Amino acid sequence: MNELLYKKSLTHSLLSALAWLYVYFIALTSKISVKGEGFPPGPCIYTIWHRQEVAMIYLQRNRGLCGLISKSKDGEYMARILLRFGFSFVRGSTTSGGFLSLRALIKAARSGVSLAITPDGPRGPVFKVQPGAIYLAQKAGIPVIPCACALSKKIILRSWDKYQFPLPFGRIQTVYGAPFPVAETDDIHAKAIELEGVLNALTAEAEELLLKPSA
Repeated sequence: MNELLYKKSLTHSLLSALAWLYVYFIALTSKISVKGEGFPPGPCIYTIWHRQEVAMIYLQRNRGLCGLISKSKDGEYMARILLRFGFSFVRGSTTSGGFLSLRALIKAARSGVSLAITPDGPRGPVFKVQPGAIYLAQKAGIPVIPCACALSKKIILRSWDKYQFPLPFGRIQTVYGAPFPVAETDDIHAKAIELEGVLNALTAEAEELLLKPSA
């Protein structure tokens, strides 16, 4: 775990450090509201759409959560950012080292470590839960905690998922859903579709809460 693939890259070092500082600046200058239980007892799998992940990284900082990070150069930035926020990670994806990375995540979860997964990442399709998150929950015997986030001030990037990049001095609304159980006998694809609906409903709820006047 925690493998850095571009160890001598000054660009990755500098930009990941700046991103870490910027996220803290966003947190210090924003009003953050949280609905739901974000810290359940025992290990779980936090899931959030890829475009909404920035606030979740901050809110779950320094808890030792383990994520799945691609081996790409872009993934290297996220790996370094996660390390600075107290996460651990496994390098891989559904297209590169998928079985080995899933096995490493299952091992981490069975040892009591919670996982953090963007189920439509790293390349989409957007808002489509890939089977990996459900498979992990099923094999590790732990629940999924669906999460959503809405931003009042943001830049929407021209990426496959229209990634939401938060701006300072705004409001951030996060919603944690109820634990989403996955039984050993459940159909993985059916549960993936069910989780899609839950994540989309939580996203709509977060957006609605954001429209309400701030207290």
